[in-house]
Amino acid sequence: MDDHGGIRPETELHGYDIFQGKRAWSRLAGKPRARIGVYANALQAIADHDVKIILRGVDVTRLKRRYGANHDEPHSIVLTHLLERVDEFAKREDELALIIADECDGQDQYRDDLRMYRTTGTWGYKSRKITRVVDTMHFASSAASRLLQAADLVAFLHHRIQIGADTDPRAKRANQELRDRVAPKVAHQWTWVP
Repeated sequence: MDDHGGIRPETELHGYDIFQGKRAWSRLAGKPRARIGVYANALQAIADHDVKIILRGVDVTRLKRRYGANHDEPHSIVLTHLLERVDEFAKREDELALIIADECDGQDQYRDDLRMYRTTGTWGYKSRKITRVVDTMHFASSAASRLLQAADLVAFLHHRIQIGADTDPRAKRANQELRDRVAPKVAHQWTWVP
């Protein structure tokens, strides 16, 4: 990436940092086209492979308004919904799934939850027993994993579009063009609005 302001090839591809020109991407802070180019190239690399993308989310404001502060954390809710859809997809494709997630608080609890989901099933109106996810849930540093970085790029862009973060027509058009690169790979997307 020598032509991108001296950014080293091993630099972590983190959606927020690239979009905002922050941290390792600060050298490109005043070069939005260069940052969009990096993002586009990364999304094209994803699109060029035989992958399927499952996107889940939750409207946090509505979640807290409906259930109060004592309800499960949004991350836990979305992770459960994601496990359900991954399991459903893997069953439909007659495949098994291995879950690798970015390091976060509560990793041990999420592993315990997965064990429970295998035995008693998940909660909610689409509850299901998780049968196609193998082993445990693995957590890794995104800095060390291009696959986790790819997931971050897709999720960050999806979230940004979902919440309408950009109002400038040029930014909206650029976001849509970026999303169009991976859109054919999206097997499922949904945001729960409680």
